[in-house]
Amino acid sequence: MHGQTLALIALNVVGGAAVLASYAIGLASQSSSGAALWGGVPASLRPYYTVNMLLAAAGYFLFTPYILFRLDPEQVRFAGGLGYGIFLALYALVLIPSALWLPLTQQLIAQPSAWLWALVRADLALVALGSIGLLWALIALGADAPRGLGVAIAGLVPFCVQTALLDAVIWPALFPRAGG
Repeated sequence: MHGQTLALIALNVVGGAAVLASYAIGLASQSSSGAALWGGVPASLRPYYTVNMLLAAAGYFLFTPYILFRLDPEQVRFAGGLGYGIFLALYALVLIPSALWLPLTQQLIAQPSAWLWALVRADLALVALGSIGLLWALIALGADAPRGLGVAIAGLVPFCVQTALLDAVIWPALFPRAGG
């Protein structure tokens, strides 16, 4: 297996474990209630979030194996000379801030400040940038891509809706701004 593929697998294992651990630890702690994490998202919108979260999670398991096991790192080339390594950067943009979101948000709830609010917004923007970058990269593969690209893109769309629209735009717009 190619070294870049192995590095991307390792990033997904470590980064994915960090995301799951941050949620498990954060939700098990008493630092904030689950309801507080919804911010100002009205109860009427929460089912849409829940359904899309499930679709986004399922989508992750459609596009990630495609990138890991269907793409040949030696063959992937994008405009500007970018290669398969772009996937490492984009996954890092998704996974690292995703692992930081819950602890940062709990800190914001506990001690509201303009600085923490900006940090949470930047965190969510990085995840959105990474997910949109992944979508761009898959679309840019075009007609030369291995079979299964459509399924990978279909899995990435709800992931982008979750991270770039629901999490990075709507949630912050509805979150009560205190301290700033």
